[in-house]
This record gives sequence, structure tokens and C-alpha cells, in this order.
Amino acid sequence: MKDGTREDYLLLGRLEEAYVAELPERILAALRGLANTLSGYRVSRLEHVLQSASRAEDDGEDEEMIVAALIHDLGDDLAPHNHSQYAASIIRPYVSAEVSWVIEHHGLFQNFYYIHHFGGDPLERERYRDHPCYQRCVDFCERWDQASFDPDYPTRPLEHFAPMVQRIFSRRPFDPEIIGEAPDEQARS
Repeated sequence: MKDGTREDYLLLGRLEEAYVAELPERILAALRGLANTLSGYRVSRLEHVLQSASRAEDDGEDEEMIVAALIHDLGDDLAPHNHSQYAASIIRPYVSAEVSWVIEHHGLFQNFYYIHHFGGDPLERERYRDHPCYQRCVDFCERWDQASFDPDYPTRPLEHFAPMVQRIFSRRPFDPEIIGEAPDEQARS
């Protein structure tokens, strides 16, 4: 890289800009891929995230949280043991720090419902009890994540959410007007 010229990097910058502009379509393609993942549930992983997003929308959530609910399990295929952090890293540049925190921690908070069957501690999330986003993550898991395995729920198709995905992932990354102050910093202020 040290031998690159200004012209080389201007060209690469233009090519990268065009590639980044296609991010919403790659997100939608990755979501479609969830139709053929982890079996054993009454709905596919795609149906689960569509149902989570539908429930968030039905509850009157804003577009950031609806899209977050849609992509929250996007990491299941490639990062099964840290899928929450994977999904959060994808959405973090485009949403508020609060939404990013909820997605990053939802896997740990979701353990509340089942980890005792594997000898784990369902109350591990309590270490975040004083965090400003604690209740928001509890609500995310209770209302939209753990509840979204119902094959009879009126779930909207991916096409319904595509314009939202387009808007969120076309934002200027790390825009301070959008991401705001980190929740940990809010607690110290």
C-alpha cells in the first residue's frame, strides 16, 4: 500500500464508494440466506427475523429498531457463539448507540429464557442492571425475539422491510447526529 499514488487511491476510493452503495442489497441477500439455516424450530431463521421486525413495527417502534430486529440474527451462520456482536458491528455505523447496544447484548439477554437447560445462569444479564439500555434490551428479547417463533403470526415479507433497510444502510456512517453519545457515556454525564 505504501507504493500507491494519489491517483491509485482516488480510483480505489471511487470503486469502494460504489461498492458501499450496494450494502443494502447485500444485507437483503444475506437475510434471504437465513431461509436455509439452523433447523429444529417451527419457523426458519428468516421467518424469525421477519416476525421480530413485524412485532417491532406493530409495537410502533422507529425504523432503526425495526431494522435492528430484522438483522439481529444475521450472524447466526458465521458467528454462532457471538452472533449478537456480529450483527451489532454491521448496524453500528448507521443507528443510535442505544440500538447498537441492544443488538450487541441481545444474545446474552436472550439466555434468560433457556440457558438453565444447559446448566447456564439465566440471570447473567443482571450484571448490566444499572446500564441505561438494560430495560430496552430486556424488552427487545421479551416482546420481539423470544416471542417470534410462532408460525401463525401475521409476518410481513422481506420486501415490506426492504425500503427501511435501504434507508438505514444508506446513511452516512458514524454520523454523530444519528449515533449520538455511547450509552456508557450517557450514564457518566
